[in-house]
Amino acid sequence: MSPPPSPPRRSQRRAAASRPASYDESLDDAALTAYLGDAPSRRVRRLRRLSAEERQRETETEALIALSLGFPIDDLLPEERPLLPDPQIADAPNDYIVVRNHILASWRADPGAPLPRARVLETVAATYDHLVAAAHAFLSGEGHINFGVSAAFPAAPPPDAALQGSPSSSASVLVLGAGLAGLAAARQLRRFGHRVLVLEGRARPGGRVYTARLGGDEAVAVELGGSVITGIHANPLGVLARQLSVPLHKVRDRCPLYYPDGRTVETWLDRSIDLVFNTLLDHATRLREFLNEAAEKISLGEGIEKLRRLYHVATTDDERMVLDWHFANLEFSNAGCLSELSLAHWDQDDPYEMGGDHCFLAGGNSRLIHALCDGVPVLYEKTVKQIEHSADGVSVTVEGGQVFQADMVLCTVPLGVLKSKSIVFDPELPEQKLGAIERLGFGSLNKVAMVFPHVFWDEDIDTFGCLNKESSKRGEYFLFYSYHTVSGGAVLIALVAGEAALEFEKVDPVVALHRVLAILRGIYGPKGVTVPDPIQSVCTRWGSDPFCCGSYSHIRVGSSGADYDILAESVNDRLFFAGEATNRAYPATMHGALLSGLREASKIHRAAESILNSDQKKYSLPKSLRPPNGALEDIFSEPDLAFGRFSFVFASMTPEDPEAPGLARISLDKSLLLQPKNQEPKEDQKDQDPASEKIVAESLHLYASVSRELADRLQNSSNDDTGRLGLLCKDLSVKLMGYDSTCDVCSDMISSILSAQKARKRLQRPKNFKISS
Repeated sequence: MSPPPSPPRRSQRRAAASRPASYDESLDDAALTAYLGDAPSRRVRRLRRLSAEERQRETETEALIALSLGFPIDDLLPEERPLLPDPQIADAPNDYIVVRNHILASWRADPGAPLPRARVLETVAATYDHLVAAAHAFLSGEGHINFGVSAAFPAAPPPDAALQGSPSSSASVLVLGAGLAGLAAARQLRRFGHRVLVLEGRARPGGRVYTARLGGDEAVAVELGGSVITGIHANPLGVLARQLSVPLHKVRDRCPLYYPDGRTVETWLDRSIDLVFNTLLDHATRLREFLNEAAEKISLGEGIEKLRRLYHVATTDDERMVLDWHFANLEFSNAGCLSELSLAHWDQDDPYEMGGDHCFLAGGNSRLIHALCDGVPVLYEKTVKQIEHSADGVSVTVEGGQVFQADMVLCTVPLGVLKSKSIVFDPELPEQKLGAIERLGFGSLNKVAMVFPHVFWDEDIDTFGCLNKESSKRGEYFLFYSYHTVSGGAVLIALVAGEAALEFEKVDPVVALHRVLAILRGIYGPKGVTVPDPIQSVCTRWGSDPFCCGSYSHIRVGSSGADYDILAESVNDRLFFAGEATNRAYPATMHGALLSGLREASKIHRAAESILNSDQKKYSLPKSLRPPNGALEDIFSEPDLAFGRFSFVFASMTPEDPEAPGLARISLDKSLLLQPKNQEPKEDQKDQDPASEKIVAESLHLYASVSRELADRLQNSSNDDTGRLGLLCKDLSVKLMGYDSTCDVCSDMISSILSAQKARKRLQRPKNFKISS
């Protein structure tokens, strides 16, 4: 998904609330458990004894939960009606809707475990068994329930699944892009039993969600891309966080503003212009209603400026600077200049906005990315150049000429890449889709991320803003995010939005850093606070990154929300599309990307049924993906970490990253395995010649899939190698594999490690970042 998902479009800088800063997921659990009961047995007894009033109250509560998940309270989703097996249900859906809402509420009450149909049947009267079957099948198949990254949801079909992954009973699918959309789709497709391979152009997963590890030996998590979970209520990212038991930090409301000279903006002026800003947006809504179709050709910026002059507001320099700050915040929300946003449709997704607090994820969003990667085969540094699609299947050519064939392909590349036309489609995409790609906007948001020796700013705030004297530069370092509560260090990030984000791509990172430090010293110097030089800093260049060509989408003048739907349309049930720019309800958000991946997995699963039931040619994913002979030995020739009998290699440009995936090799002495402990060699063993002894004593290698965090835990353990092996296998339940099994099961990991090792040797940093220390 996208670099930082946007905050609410209207200013939400309310007075600091008295609620605790840390978001407590258990509050949701407690509220839901209060009416669902602690266990199915309690639920059954309570359900059958409910009075009519209690039953009505419960039904209303479950309807509200369904509403927060994007379902109508008293109607079917458009895509729900044709999928129901019984036309009578669609014609008289009230009972079905009650059952559907009950299943949704039950799943959200405990998303850490699957919700089988049998458990739902225990809580619903037998009269409605057929409704339970229909609703559960729809919700599971469409990815509304039973998805995620916990141990209960591995990237493999459940034992009782109809598809078991054999070539005769499953389709082969290529997924292009290992961002949130691609990984969510790939994981879900594997749970449906299909054969999946992900091709990623970068040397890492995540796409526009990128948590870098900066700061030297004590590396801290720094979000260079998508950062904020926007609205925790019903957010699927919140579900993943709960499944992983990762704490969330509520982004606190207080956001002081500072003049260019470092003075604090007066509270009365701040509140006054905040009201002016929101009033202008309200009048802009009325203006487009008055103009009707004529509003299609007018930008939001043009409309607001005419209204500002009409009502004679923000006439002084100070007032104009504060109003410009709000405009910059709006441009940040949309990754586009106000002069480009459509007056008629810029906020078409507002009705779907997820409620609740905005949150940071402790330790960085890469924790979600790596969890989604688990069990999903990904080949890195595979830059797609051509996609051929026909009724017989698909063929994808990557840089270097390697060709991959499959039954279907899911394209999750960002809208910016589609606009750049760096991928050739054969045959060309339909004219309607090409038109949507051209009409939709795709802008940039950039960052200056800094790791300091210590926190010198106010620790009781998560954001503060800075004004600019020039309107054209209003988005330059206009907002600072503090991540010290979740990153593990003193991290401060300055945002660059709007027109300034485009100019920022041309600025030397050293110059940019000095400008940011000058702003900070102007604010804190007069207060007697010394602003130290950062330990390390990073400047992003998302617009110049060929793998995204920008940050996230918006509705430009001449476009509308319908273009998101057009972009999401599949081509002949062979070529599918996902990503934030294909999600009309949740564009420009991380959760929008993830939901689009789940959506397309369901569409592909349905399309696969017709392929499997036809005589059409079916493709197997290439067997050549098994690593070449000797590759497993080669990657361990220069391990990233080694101690005792353990050595480790990692598939990451930064092998020190705690969440970097990799392989462990444990070298065991065969002689220790062939005879019991403390037992003397037998007489015939004593008489063996030296050559025979050498064969007996040579090492046996066993392998396991691990993360860097797990490897560091083993290294820091006080145990000897035998104790470490016990910790790995017994306490951490890691399965060891032999040579052949590792080559088969971990072929994608081996290829990824080879790619990462080659990339590190070339000393190439990601092209969209310039780092200064």
